[in-house]
Amino acid sequence: MTQAISDDQFNAKTDEGITLTDFWAPWCGPCRMQSPIVDELAEEMDDVEFYKMNVDDEPKTAQSFGIMSIPTLLIKKDGEVVEKLVGYHDKARLTEILNQYK
Repeated sequence: MTQAISDDQFNAKTDEGITLTDFWAPWCGPCRMQSPIVDELAEEMDDVEFYKMNVDDEPKTAQSFGIMSIPTLLIKKDGEVVEKLVGYHDKARLTEILNQYK
């Protein structure tokens, strides 16, 4: 399941294991295309935690990572950023990327 998180929760939630955070906004068309794919992966991958951050409501974390375009997917392993993916990515590509870090 994909969880919505806030700026205040980000570090604590993404400090352990493999995490993918989807930075998005409701007005963003590509974000609306990316979101169902992230949700599908969250249902299929038990060993990855999936989060979403609305950049309009929670701008601090996006700014701290220099996120200027959305959707941006930030993948962390044990608290370290290992991938920063900008734009739409299909399910097969995201699965391939996430499997690298298992």
